[in-house]
Amino acid sequence: MNRSRLAKSYKSVLPYFLSFIISLPAFSQVTAPTAPSGTAPTSTGAQGTPQSGPRGNSGTTGGNTQSGAGNPQGATQQGGAQQGGNPQSGNPQQGNDGQGGDKGKNAANQNGQNAEGGDQSKINTSTSTKLTPEEQAKEAFRQKIYGYSIFADKNLGLIPDLQIVTPTTYVVGPGDELKIYLYNYAESTYETVVNKDGFISIPRVGNVMVAGRTIEEIKKILIDKFAKFVPGMIGTGGEGARTKLMVTLGEVRSVKVFVTGEVINPGTYTVSSLSSAFNALYQAGGPNEIGSFREVRVVRQGKVVSKLDIYDYLVNGKIDGDIRVQENDNVVVGYYLKRAEIAGMVKRPGIYELTPEEKLSDVLRYAGGFSDKAYRARLKIQRITSKERKILDVPEEQYDSFEMATGDSINVETVLDRFENIVTVEGAVMRPGEYSLDNSPTLKKLIENAQGMREDAFVGRLNVLRTREDLTIQTIPINFTDVLNGVTPDLVLTRLDQIIVPSRFEMAETAFVSVEGEVNNTKIGENEGKFPYTTDMTLEDVLVQAGGLKESAYTSEIEVVRRKRNSVAGAANAQISEVYKFNVNRDLSLNSKATNFVLFPFDQVIVRKSPNYVEQQTVFVEGEVLVTGPYTIVNKNDKISDIIKRAGGLTELAYPEGATLLRRTIVKNLDEAVDYTEVQQTEKQIKQGTLTGDLPNVKEEKIGIVLKNILKNPGSFEDLVVQEGDIIRIPKRLETVQVTGSVLYPTTVKYGKGMNFSDYISQSGGFTVQSLRKSSYIKYPNGNIDRTRRFLFFNVYPKVQPGSEIFVPTRNAPALNTQQSIQTATTLLSSIMGLIVTVLAFRSLK
Repeated sequence: MNRSRLAKSYKSVLPYFLSFIISLPAFSQVTAPTAPSGTAPTSTGAQGTPQSGPRGNSGTTGGNTQSGAGNPQGATQQGGAQQGGNPQSGNPQQGNDGQGGDKGKNAANQNGQNAEGGDQSKINTSTSTKLTPEEQAKEAFRQKIYGYSIFADKNLGLIPDLQIVTPTTYVVGPGDELKIYLYNYAESTYETVVNKDGFISIPRVGNVMVAGRTIEEIKKILIDKFAKFVPGMIGTGGEGARTKLMVTLGEVRSVKVFVTGEVINPGTYTVSSLSSAFNALYQAGGPNEIGSFREVRVVRQGKVVSKLDIYDYLVNGKIDGDIRVQENDNVVVGYYLKRAEIAGMVKRPGIYELTPEEKLSDVLRYAGGFSDKAYRARLKIQRITSKERKILDVPEEQYDSFEMATGDSINVETVLDRFENIVTVEGAVMRPGEYSLDNSPTLKKLIENAQGMREDAFVGRLNVLRTREDLTIQTIPINFTDVLNGVTPDLVLTRLDQIIVPSRFEMAETAFVSVEGEVNNTKIGENEGKFPYTTDMTLEDVLVQAGGLKESAYTSEIEVVRRKRNSVAGAANAQISEVYKFNVNRDLSLNSKATNFVLFPFDQVIVRKSPNYVEQQTVFVEGEVLVTGPYTIVNKNDKISDIIKRAGGLTELAYPEGATLLRRTIVKNLDEAVDYTEVQQTEKQIKQGTLTGDLPNVKEEKIGIVLKNILKNPGSFEDLVVQEGDIIRIPKRLETVQVTGSVLYPTTVKYGKGMNFSDYISQSGGFTVQSLRKSSYIKYPNGNIDRTRRFLFFNVYPKVQPGSEIFVPTRNAPALNTQQSIQTATTLLSSIMGLIVTVLAFRSLK
């Protein structure tokens, strides 16, 4: 008894131990090679030494499920259950060795006693992750076939859960473990295994033939057997049996099933006896690209015992013909007979297989029906004939009766982006927008549905824009007042009619009053200086809207310019405007006669600047004065001497000969648009003396002044009147002279008293061959320029002052060398002598 319990414990633990061994890295890296079509490939085994089976690859020894001993010669596909791995008991064409079984897809028997390879998730390693382009194209085509994805999902469980209530219709066979319970009046428990001859052995009962019988039939047989020596098994006197008998399954057997035909991996598979035909088909990968999903046959002993329609499972969630498989059952998948593809605006595009009696509506049903924006009225179907293709248009009413042909391609298009019953109302109505023609068949009804017209509606003439059949637009004018009064019949609308109700405000010109000049607020949005006109608007009202008067306003003469609306047409002296002048107080009040002056639309109010009002103006003094900085112009005729005097006069280091006056003015190009904001910013920088850099619209003048003479004779001709923004610069005493241009060594030379122009040229290396001496000039520190003059054949160079800049330009043409000069002179003399001889000859002839 102890040995029997030990053996059972060993058998129950062994599969889990084998699964653990397989999951180790050293074992998990071993994959089964891919077998050719029609042959089940091997999978990794659990234990043993690699041996060779019939036509098999090297594998491990098969385990005997009865004794647990390994077969040293190698087991066949069946794994050697009960036979100890006899090679002749396996299928030679499926001859893969070891515990692996078929193609790595044979799941371990969950009762742990079969040796078919342990954990399924660790066996399924035979599929290569690298596919050829042909295989990738084939796989992509399979993915379009409806139903293929359920077989491609390897996360789905392959073998049913064995922890279920024992089915009473289960047919018992060799290898099944039966558990027999007696309870109530008499209690006892028996555990037995069906031997290979189909018998079970029970103490005192003996051998009972159970193979090929259902659980319900075995229960009845055992009740008759136990009734001979167990009291209360059969009820008497109208009472039920006092001792109850229950038969359940313990460990179940494995069966060999053939999956053939058009499947992904045809071959022989070892499955649990509780598995169904669908489980076996799933292990084989399901139908291939030409296999049928609508008729899967289960052949048993040469007869078709059941037919499966996989679509019944996919669509309805059930398969009536999915029976439990038995030993040597054959699950056969044939070719498809009719298949059609549907694409476009359906919920599930793909390829669908049809039975001979199914119609176009069935294809749409399998595809989940139309999507929301599908064009349902008509479908286009491309059909392949015996010679070429043709296209069929199927209206909606024929979907239930239209016969499909294999290879048909259905394209479901989207609906047109248009409305079949739309009319539009725009303009002065309460609710403009789009309306249904069904609910608004006439103009009067449409206006009513739009909740009527607004108060500003111009009902005398509505425009109805109608789109004709040729897509041209027709305008239909309607007097809606006549329609309301019954004078004109109501207009019947058509699709795409557009009704425009004009507004009186839109038809009227927008009136305004403009204000220009010295007011605080002249910008109202984009309309600069324009204020909306209102009835009975007065001059005081518009001045308040303009923010009041500036300090600089000339309040004595504020003008209102009004258009002349009744002038004489064609007259040369016709009056085109009227001008009204007003004396407005600072509190915006007028005298009693002018107050409440009512403005007209488009009046122009002009507030001029006071002639006596001048803002402070500033000039700047820089350099060698006692106090540098900005100085305000006191009198309009302030001169340079006045500003220098206010600055405290010159310092001892000042160099008055180099004093300059810098004046900047803004130049406005009349051909280009003026950015007034930028101009105002530039003017502000000029007034503040903070303008830096060169700007394209700013003209900078450097005026040379003779400050020594100005200070000696203030108010003289040389003493200029200063302007706002002027900068007076007085440098320090300068002691250098700069020589640039076409000299041998341009440099800066120290000024020396008594040195002339040529001396500075000599200290710069002298003239070059390319020097244009007669055009040399000098620029003095105050900005004045003096040039070289000619006297007979001599150059008279200008006088040099400290801080001057001498510039020698370069000759354009290259200079002649000595030989070229002699040749040129000789040619010129020859020409002159020839001319003289000619003249003398003419005189002698006279």
